[in-house]
Amino acid sequence: MKHTDNYWKSKVKEAGILNPVDRIAEVLFGLIMVLTFTGAISAGTDTREDVRQLLWAALGCNVAWGLVDAIMYLMNVAIERGHALSVIKQLHESKIPSETCQILKNEIQPGIAGLMTDQELTTLSERIKKIPIPSHRNLITGVDIWAGLQIFLLVFLCTLPVAIPFSIFDHLDIAMRVSNGVALLLLFIGGYLLAGYAGFKRLLTALAYTLIGVLLVSLTMALGG
Repeated sequence: MKHTDNYWKSKVKEAGILNPVDRIAEVLFGLIMVLTFTGAISAGTDTREDVRQLLWAALGCNVAWGLVDAIMYLMNVAIERGHALSVIKQLHESKIPSETCQILKNEIQPGIAGLMTDQELTTLSERIKKIPIPSHRNLITGVDIWAGLQIFLLVFLCTLPVAIPFSIFDHLDIAMRVSNGVALLLLFIGGYLLAGYAGFKRLLTALAYTLIGVLLVSLTMALGG
């Protein structure tokens, strides 16, 4: 059993913590959320105390969002691994080749499954049967908890660059413009990096993500900002 646990723990580590899409997406979502608060500052605040309260609200909102996102990530990891564990058990217990092939077909994407012959599916199932069945202790590991902490920190820390201008500039309009500029710049950079990972056109994707931020800021300005 110890050998089995070590095998699956090594596979979890090989999978990495968070891929680039996960990291950039968390930052982009956090930025878009905090932009709605900074837009509200320009639209409905008159005093420094109002600004301070809204900034605390933005900070609290992103903390809550980060916690929810991290917890949901861990829940999804546990559910996905639990399902994978049940599939592996079904393959180990299956003695009928046609039944084994159907189990695999149900788990593989239809487009890929349609390209595979029964012989290829049988060969794959035999290889899977040689893999030790993981224990439920590996549903959530320390690596996953670290990934959840990363998600929380990404959502939380992306709030700070957008909030800092309000503590530096005394003039509210200048602070608001600088804050929005920082957020939009970060949105552009995030979209640019995400496009590189996905193989999309970098400039077009970056502009699309930036446009989302522009639309949010424009909306709040149209309401009185």
